[in-house]
Amino acid sequence: MADKKKASMARRKQEIQLQQEIETQEEWEDVMSKEGLYVIDVYQEWCGPCVGMVGVFKKIKNDLGDPLLKYAVAKADTIDALEKYRGRCEPCFLFYATGVLVAVIRGANSPQVMRTVTEQLQQEHKVIDGSAERKEIKDPYISMVDTMDNDMEEDEEEAEEGRPASKKDGKQMRFKGELVNFGDENDRSQESKKEVTVAVIKPDAVQAGKVDEILEEIRAKGIEILKDEERTMTEEEASNMYTHLQDEDFYKDLIAFMTSGPSHILVLTKGRTGENIINEFRDLIGPTSVEEAKEKQPESLRAKHGNQTYMNALHGSSSEDQAMRELAFFFPDYAIPVAEGKPKLQRTLALIRPDAFKHHKDEVLQMIHEAGFKVALQKEMSLTKEMAQDFYKEHEGQEYFDELTTRMSSGPLMALGLAREDAVEGWRSMLGPKELDKAKEEAPDSLRAKFAVEDVVINQFHGSDSEAAAQKELDFFFPMQQTMAVIKPDALGTKDEIIEKVHDAGFKIAARKETQLSREIAEEFYSDHKDKDYYNDLVEHMASGPTMFMVLSREDAVEGWRSLIGPTDPEKAKEESPESLRALYGGDILKNAVHGSSNPERAKEHIQKIFDEEEMQDQEANQTEESAEGDIEPPTEQAEEQEHDTAVSKKSTEVEDVAPEDRQRYREAEAAKTEEPQQQEQTSTEEAKPTEEETPKEEEKAPEETPKTEEEPKQEETQKEEEAPKEEEKTEEAPKEEQKEEEVKQEEEAPKQEEEAKPEGGEETKPEEPEQKSEEPAKTEETTEEAKTEGEEKKGEETKTEGEGAA
Repeated sequence: MADKKKASMARRKQEIQLQQEIETQEEWEDVMSKEGLYVIDVYQEWCGPCVGMVGVFKKIKNDLGDPLLKYAVAKADTIDALEKYRGRCEPCFLFYATGVLVAVIRGANSPQVMRTVTEQLQQEHKVIDGSAERKEIKDPYISMVDTMDNDMEEDEEEAEEGRPASKKDGKQMRFKGELVNFGDENDRSQESKKEVTVAVIKPDAVQAGKVDEILEEIRAKGIEILKDEERTMTEEEASNMYTHLQDEDFYKDLIAFMTSGPSHILVLTKGRTGENIINEFRDLIGPTSVEEAKEKQPESLRAKHGNQTYMNALHGSSSEDQAMRELAFFFPDYAIPVAEGKPKLQRTLALIRPDAFKHHKDEVLQMIHEAGFKVALQKEMSLTKEMAQDFYKEHEGQEYFDELTTRMSSGPLMALGLAREDAVEGWRSMLGPKELDKAKEEAPDSLRAKFAVEDVVINQFHGSDSEAAAQKELDFFFPMQQTMAVIKPDALGTKDEIIEKVHDAGFKIAARKETQLSREIAEEFYSDHKDKDYYNDLVEHMASGPTMFMVLSREDAVEGWRSLIGPTDPEKAKEESPESLRALYGGDILKNAVHGSSNPERAKEHIQKIFDEEEMQDQEANQTEESAEGDIEPPTEQAEEQEHDTAVSKKSTEVEDVAPEDRQRYREAEAAKTEEPQQQEQTSTEEAKPTEEETPKEEEKAPEETPKTEEEPKQEETQKEEEAPKEEEKTEEAPKEEQKEEEVKQEEEAPKQEEEAKPEGGEETKPEEPEQKSEEPAKTEETTEEAKTEGEEKKGEETKTEGEGAA
């Protein structure tokens, strides 16, 4: 433990030496007055600087050795100039050249940071030499926020003056992680376009006849080719395209090469939104240097098809700005497609059987990822012979059944839940035919052909043959579970992003609660850590601020959630699982953002500690509202009606499942509640009258009756006003108290009255009704003061008035 702390302190010391710390406005102004290129990591206290980029910064510094390059970390919480950067958790790097903002990068994109550092250093040297001018930019995010604030102020002023808010030009802005729309509805689509990149298959690859092969490799990665135009560049076009390389020694040779023959100009995107296509394509083509590509990324397109230096077969836009410039340059009239909503994903079960799992697991998983599948569920396990027979019971009687089940139970296998738009067919296409001879002949690149085991007739992979079969098989290997998920106080500011990742991982949120734990509850919640050194610190941290608790439902939820959050130590998580929640949002081993139950039994205990049964029932609707991919169809009228009925029944504390024939009565009861306060006083004074009026009739119909509830006199009033409106005059002479008690009993048994009477609170079906009925006779015999019995305070006023009328 001590060694670990020392290592951590040593790392921290190195980081401080590498990056100057800026914590006040004065320190900020001092840095802005100095010469050089500052790369400033803007952070906030609750999330800290981007530790993952320190190694990248160190490498750049060592490789370049340029004294103009300086690093700093700036605390937005205490620097006035960075006020508008507060409330964000995404890494943000500002590039300042002698106090002038020249570039901004959001996200820990190390290749983009490296390119930007190199480009801006070259530019700064030119500025110092007097051969170029420094170009100041505005942070696009801050500009959008300012524009939105100004427009909102204008709208408020117009509203105060009584004028309608003016229509702004259609805009869509990302503010605190959310897209904010305002302005003309017709123009909004301009901001919801797909992300695209521009690619060029250079003359050397075209002349070598590699165009078709390259296009096929691009498509195999799931990339869509929106435009493909063959053209020979003019010298002016090539010069404009490579203006950023004009000071390189090879610049003239590059221009001559690019104009030496036809090239193919491509516009590329991927999926429904094109998100990250620029970086993905640059990873596909590999490093600019062909020699470096062959050494570091031998499967990249430049490594396979390039020759040397600038004759490297392909070009790809390096940033969104460059992509837009190149698109406008080559295709000025091209309209970028509109981004689509989130796709509706399919899921399928994939099994890597024991032999393939033992020898080819990593290779198979790599191929799965490259094919665009998302691994939503993953489990290594061993089947008994009986389990294998149960899973494949539909094949019982086939000649291969015994060998199949023997092979399936011969050792560990891997079960995967794969997600993709066409997961079922896509996975079966990758597998190839079931018969190995047929697979080797017709689909030699398929998984079953490629990883066949010699002298074994059973293929090495399984895939569901339909969506229905996939669900059934997934349930077999990944039974439905619930687990407790906790977003700790240190990460509550990023709860929206974390919840989005929860949905993306296929979890449904069955219940959620945001609360601040007392120390006592925190101690109880973490009682299994009581003997640990960090126990007191953990309890204090958990009681230091609001915490979000969620009940997550999914197949294999416990292990699935623990896999998503990653190792306990965020530093370890960054190394082993860089996309895990603790790697992305954790600060240290104590403030590691999230918590998850260790096993199903602990999950159940935690859920019962935090959520009572009523809270779980109240949030039951979330199980249908929160889907794995957020792909929820709009509710139908029938669904809305059912939801309304459920809400009414819960408000009335009735049973959950209401009979369809009763729903109309409950809706009327709910509507009547809005009128009840105004009618309550009048109703209470008249309640005794119908009771007295109907005495002769009820004596004939029902000689013996059970006690009634307080609500039934109200119901009887409505009915009796319709049946005998003229008899109201007779109620002035009230019967004696003993006679009224007998009348109440008689009325209680009338079968028709209960059906005809209009309910006013829907309480006639309460489970508590028998207890209320048994108490009612005693109430009617009491005097006005005695009517207010214990437990009936809500109806006290009505009971008192009823007693006065009877007396």
